[in-house]
Amino acid sequence: MKGIYELVREEQLQKYAKLAVRIGVNVQKNQLVVIHSDVKHVTFARLIQTAAYEAGASNVVMDWTDEESTQAFYIHAADDAIDHIPDWQHARFKEWDDTGAAYIHIISEDFDVFKDVSPERISRFQKAFRTKLEDYYARIRSHEVRWCLLAVPSFSWAAKVFPSVTKEVAVQSLWQAILSGARADGTNPIKDWENHNRVFESRKTFLNDCQFDALHFTNSRGTDLVVGLPNNHVFIGGGVTDNRGISFFPNIPTEEIFSAPHKDKVNGSLVATKPLVYGGEVIHDVSLIFQDGRITSYDAATGQEALHRLIETDEGSHYLGEIALVSNHSPLAQADMLFYITLFDENTACHIGIGNASPSNLQHGSDLSGEALKEAGLNTSLLSINVAFGTEDMKVVGRKEGGTEVLLMKDGDFRF
Repeated sequence: MKGIYELVREEQLQKYAKLAVRIGVNVQKNQLVVIHSDVKHVTFARLIQTAAYEAGASNVVMDWTDEESTQAFYIHAADDAIDHIPDWQHARFKEWDDTGAAYIHIISEDFDVFKDVSPERISRFQKAFRTKLEDYYARIRSHEVRWCLLAVPSFSWAAKVFPSVTKEVAVQSLWQAILSGARADGTNPIKDWENHNRVFESRKTFLNDCQFDALHFTNSRGTDLVVGLPNNHVFIGGGVTDNRGISFFPNIPTEEIFSAPHKDKVNGSLVATKPLVYGGEVIHDVSLIFQDGRITSYDAATGQEALHRLIETDEGSHYLGEIALVSNHSPLAQADMLFYITLFDENTACHIGIGNASPSNLQHGSDLSGEALKEAGLNTSLLSINVAFGTEDMKVVGRKEGGTEVLLMKDGDFRF
């Protein structure tokens, strides 16, 4: 059977790699680049490495992982090792950050590798890791450093998305969907992304000028949710800028325009329309009830225990850090597929982000103290995970001070 990288043309891979470097993290001359990748994706990682050096990178650090070794760690390591993150993990990220590194993460869902692992041990390790690197993740969220996520297929993931065909056909189909959704399959992907960003900029300008008090989401699936917004909120999406004013795209693909809700001003019900993948488990049919911002009730058809661990990560994981508008009529959404991976499914539909809010969603937020951000209404948490709830009949109305209402989305598409 052919390998994953034998089922796609190298020319397409090279365009995808260049997109990650030039548009994703926008590598600058003499900049350090760190590539996080599983060893099974060495072929693509090396193409990104080449593209980074061609863009002028001073050095490209290959930060390899190995899911099978990680599986063995989760199963066999001593119990106290699960909760212990050594100091060198923190030190290396701090040194990279201090050097001004850009980070490229190659992700690929494998639904088989952790199926025999205790979800509780995975959850504990992830919480310990996020806690140890809390300052690094804070810099990521505030866009002090540039980073980009992009995906490649695995046989397990492809079989999950396309269960009725051979593994080779499934991988070829998933490659096509990934490259199309990432707008990396045209003759000039970089130009396509520049055009894509111009539309983002127009819509963000409109939303930020309006300064809505709240957004009201309704659909026939049972969502009836009012999301209050903090004063001086900022909608971002598409390209963002780091603290030096250099633009980059954290996600490839991306179709979302998002801001931070006011922590205490979310009320109503939400019914998810995409499964949620968390801690190696797939959680189906999530429903949430909010009162004064807090998740007061939650349920899932499958994966209830995983959902419980997610919500109970800390106090902040009972609140929202993100609300995102996404058209159901984008090329990615029109593929009408369930990808089982947040990077793609969140970009096919409107979604919430449970957990931490980004200071970038508040005017001059990066200059404010933690206490000032809290007073403004932004949530803090170790967790940050998205739940899609958009539909073809989604309606979104923006409410202004004084009662004025503006139709923002109807039948799942933008109206501005």
